[in-house]
Amino acid sequence: MTLLDALNRRYAVKRFTDQILEDDRLDSLMEAVRLSPSAFGVQPYRLILIRNPAVRAALVHHSMGQDKVLYSSHLLVFAACSAVDSSMVDQLVDEMVAQRGGNLETYKGLEQHVKSYLNDMDLAEKAKWADQQLYLALGNCLTSAALLDIDCCPMTGFDPEGYDRVLQLQPEGLRTVAVCALGQRHPEDALAEQAKVRLPAEELIRRWP
Repeated sequence: MTLLDALNRRYAVKRFTDQILEDDRLDSLMEAVRLSPSAFGVQPYRLILIRNPAVRAALVHHSMGQDKVLYSSHLLVFAACSAVDSSMVDQLVDEMVAQRGGNLETYKGLEQHVKSYLNDMDLAEKAKWADQQLYLALGNCLTSAALLDIDCCPMTGFDPEGYDRVLQLQPEGLRTVAVCALGQRHPEDALAEQAKVRLPAEELIRRWP
């Protein structure tokens, strides 16, 4: 399947089958999302992959009645880190040393630059910045899922605080921002065969000579 074929086939699934996704495809999807771009390479979010039906049933109450949260193979929760601070930069530099080589001094300039960038933001700006990085990962998840023939439905219409309570995220310094139901589309999902509606290219895209 080509990229454009996959994207044309992709849609926000309204009804899933009861098929459980294979571990190898899920692992590939999680790795693709792990490799998503983020500013400076800082990833101020975490991914929570949930199969447990009881947990997901509890989340339906906080999902505006969207039972896809329960009736799908898995639910992927995108949770932003509540504290965006210098410790994230320290972790990034430690990973650079471990994965690229060198020592702390090698990355001193980058460390100082990123810490200065974050220190110039207030708490609201840091939260917005974390959300922006998270949405890059969500977008990459949707495209990667389409290429892996995994159907999904991204959602932001839910009660984040309710999710945080059920998943006990606050003690972990996390807050729910978006969720994505994963699985395989049901053959009786009426939206599956509808034409994809988007702005025409000439309306959406501006090309400078």
